[in-house]
Amino acid sequence: MPEQSNDYRVVVFGAGGVGKSSLVLRFVKGTFRESYIPTIEDTYRQVISCNKNICTLQITDTTGSHQFPAMQRLSISKGHAFILVYSVSSRQSLEELRPIWELIREIKGPDLTQIPVMLVGNKCDESAELREVSTSEGQGEAGSWGVNFMETSAKTNHNVKQLFQELLNMEKTRNVSLQLGNKATGRVAKDKCDLM
Repeated sequence: MPEQSNDYRVVVFGAGGVGKSSLVLRFVKGTFRESYIPTIEDTYRQVISCNKNICTLQITDTTGSHQFPAMQRLSISKGHAFILVYSVSSRQSLEELRPIWELIREIKGPDLTQIPVMLVGNKCDESAELREVSTSEGQGEAGSWGVNFMETSAKTNHNVKQLFQELLNMEKTRNVSLQLGNKATGRVAKDKCDLM
């Protein structure tokens, strides 16, 4: 089966339990589940506009374990954009993103200025005493990697649509727009990307 060139692939990485699936499900289906169910790999699709043609936003929700390095490499090689998720209540989950970031740089090349990458601190709804990574630390890490940063909460739906909109706004090689239920909920950024 030939590969569809009009797919736009976003790959979501992060340690187990940081809320990758919750972020994706909140965005795609508008739902949130309290229970944790480990993911091997799931793919979700949304219709988007890409260079004024209809195409598919394909979101790959990867495993939180490091048991499948071949799948990880394949996801990176096929990915057009990356979301690197950690939990603000787990410093370890941020540490676990470093080797993934290095692998992305190895596979995609050291100059990633054309590739949208977002470092995301999820679970920002957690109480202050449970927080192990401050907003400024997350911003600092993103700055040292040369990527964008955002804090989200899949549970409260804080910054979830904004995360995907911002990721598409970072796309420099195509004009990309999300189509969500045919309602305009975002605004045009330089006539380039629109969350609808």
